[in-house]
Amino acid sequence: MKPSVSVVTLFAASLILTGCTPTVSTGVNPANAPRTRAETTNYLETSRYADVAAFLDALKGRPELTFGSIGKTSEGRDIPYVVASRPRVSTPEEAKRLGRPVVYVQGNIHAGEVEGKEALLAVIRDLTSASRPNVLDSVVLIAVPIYNADGNERFASQEQNRRSQNGPEMVGVRENAQGLDLNRDYIKAEAPETRASLAMFSAWNPDVFVDLHTTNGSYHGYALTYAPPLNNAAPLAVWTRESMMPTLRRRMQSRHGYPTFDYGDFIDNDTLSKGWATFDSRPRFGTNYYGLRGKVAILSEAYSHDPFERRVKSTYAFVREILSLTGELAPRMREAVAAGNASREGIPIRSEMIAAPDSGSVVAEIVERTGDSARTQPGVPRGRRRTGRYVTVKMPVFDRFRPTLTASRPTRYVLAPSDTQVVRVLRAHGIVVTRTGAAQPGADVAATGFVFAIDSVVTSPRPFQGHREVRLTGTWRGETRTVPPGSYVVDVEQPLGILAAYMLEPQSDDGLVTWNFLDAQLKPGGLYPVFKIGGVPPTP
Repeated sequence: MKPSVSVVTLFAASLILTGCTPTVSTGVNPANAPRTRAETTNYLETSRYADVAAFLDALKGRPELTFGSIGKTSEGRDIPYVVASRPRVSTPEEAKRLGRPVVYVQGNIHAGEVEGKEALLAVIRDLTSASRPNVLDSVVLIAVPIYNADGNERFASQEQNRRSQNGPEMVGVRENAQGLDLNRDYIKAEAPETRASLAMFSAWNPDVFVDLHTTNGSYHGYALTYAPPLNNAAPLAVWTRESMMPTLRRRMQSRHGYPTFDYGDFIDNDTLSKGWATFDSRPRFGTNYYGLRGKVAILSEAYSHDPFERRVKSTYAFVREILSLTGELAPRMREAVAAGNASREGIPIRSEMIAAPDSGSVVAEIVERTGDSARTQPGVPRGRRRTGRYVTVKMPVFDRFRPTLTASRPTRYVLAPSDTQVVRVLRAHGIVVTRTGAAQPGADVAATGFVFAIDSVVTSPRPFQGHREVRLTGTWRGETRTVPPGSYVVDVEQPLGILAAYMLEPQSDDGLVTWNFLDAQLKPGGLYPVFKIGGVPPTP
């Protein structure tokens, strides 16, 4: 049967040629520098945990590097990190004294998405092998190459663990050993890996967070796609989108030959004109979460349908360009952080996806139907065949969000003395929580603020990540109430005040209500147990 071609007859578009792998010169002397598992196998294999440990051991002794573990996985594996800087720094205090941006780059959060792990190891090696000055003279790099160490060790065939990926044949799994998706855990912080990374964030306070992933969706014409924080409450989301991403995009093309674009998937792979849509704005995702901490965050998504070698090299180039640009933009970045922290506007807590102001042009690969059920190419669904031909299609690009509910920015939140579980998770995030005076007869204090009267408690019928997500409806009203001694107080005028508000607001789309921390205290007709002082009731 003659294959039918989707897309081609629907659009008049120019063909482009992509798919070749640009040469990335590392300047490494193979005689004295270690090579990654990917490199030694000609990109047929990816590193096991032992390979990563051996590679890092081979780098020990280099004067720019400090080695450590951010913590242990649930199976007891250390999660290694490397700090790279010239001069060398060993502690957050030393990094702060240098006055340089700190860039935290994480690979392997989904252990089937393996190019970030390989690229990050090569970046560390190459920056410390170079004889000339480089970005280590202007930034402090914290590299965490194998974040999901337990998931990495659950090797199985690509057909089982990562079906829509073009090699290598054996890879790890998406989840950690507990079955949790670590890139959905940033608010609830149930996994030991998450709690370890939160401790690193609090200790080192990175200026930039980079999370290295691989797509598993549409057939497009980009070596790599990216996203800034998508949450409207993130103070530097717009600055990152407008001041960093366009430059990174130009440099990836001009310096390395890699076309890049805003992360997303085609809404309909057969009717492409419906649009290109990004993912989710909620802070359960790492880059959205880190944006709520008031800093820069960047998602990197290599193209899963590219050969493994090209995915590693495009990710490598992207990390190098982020490091370089961060060094260049350091003064402007500090100004943007200060402006974001000074804002006293309301805090968006719910949002909806919208299109960019102008329709964009997205490059799609032509995929043919073969007319049978055979698998003809690695990572390609049965009955389909890639052609290597591309069309540029004009369509709406849904790459951002707008608020649908905004909370007033209060002065503080007050929790009952019994809410210790909530306090523990807030403190795990680095949020400062204080207490009122010790319990004494007559020591209660009257305070005027707002209470949230609950109309309904909507619980998801289907579990997600071991939880049934909760959503509240209701109304705010003013009230003067007694604050008992020993109550917990969260001041919003602190560096993580926006994050704290997002977690504590009753109608937040991804807060502590969502993840069942307050279930026992939520009843229709009752009051939300967190008292809000200052500000005005939220407005839609």
